[in-house]
Amino acid sequence: MTSGVAAVIPAAGLGRRLGDQSGTPIPKALRQLGGRSLLVRSVDALSGAVDQVVVAAAADQLDLVREELADCAVPVQVVTGGDTRQSSVRLALAAVARPIQFVVVHDAARPLVPPEVVARVIAALRGGAAVVVPAIPVVDSLRQFDADGRSTPIDRSTLRAVQTPQGFRKDVLVEAHRRAPDGDATDDASLVERAGVPVTLVEGAHLAFKITTPVDLLVAQLLLRDESRRMSGSVPTVEPQR
Repeated sequence: MTSGVAAVIPAAGLGRRLGDQSGTPIPKALRQLGGRSLLVRSVDALSGAVDQVVVAAAADQLDLVREELADCAVPVQVVTGGDTRQSSVRLALAAVARPIQFVVVHDAARPLVPPEVVARVIAALRGGAAVVVPAIPVVDSLRQFDADGRSTPIDRSTLRAVQTPQGFRKDVLVEAHRRAPDGDATDDASLVERAGVPVTLVEGAHLAFKITTPVDLLVAQLLLRDESRRMSGSVPTVEPQR
């Protein structure tokens, strides 16, 4: 072991809000983005910072997912996931190597997370934080509805949108899942926070957005296309007017 960090990726869901391209249900994590699946891109985004990746996949998709991840740069273990995200994380945690001290939990649906976000999360863990969450300011105006259908504005300056990877001391995360094995938490930091463990926020990135709808996938495709053009030098430059 070198970094003492493992990554857990729950990837058993079908992601029905993303729509179906082929008529045959496939895991959302295996949807293609620029010729590579969301899952492969997410593993690659983490591979330079972790010693091990554990992916929780649907029971009938294990071989397919293993084949998909066969050429990744970091050792990947694929285990059977559960019916909920929380149960998938719990099952994946059981496969994390014993010497590992820290675990990052990442959504496969955030394939464009920049390496510097991963580095900030791990640095905060090494600095003594037990739970670390990347977050960005909320940019939309928000309103809260009451039981009568009336709404009031919410001060967005105090709000943050949380992202992944979320980082944990392994013992803290394992204990949180042991205490609540059958819940349906959509966010591991919230699960741990219920046990009284404080959460440390670090700066996230807009590129770490979650691909949930067809529009999100289209935005990601456009971003990759733009990056490819910049890397190849094919983006036209505009000379300043004199």
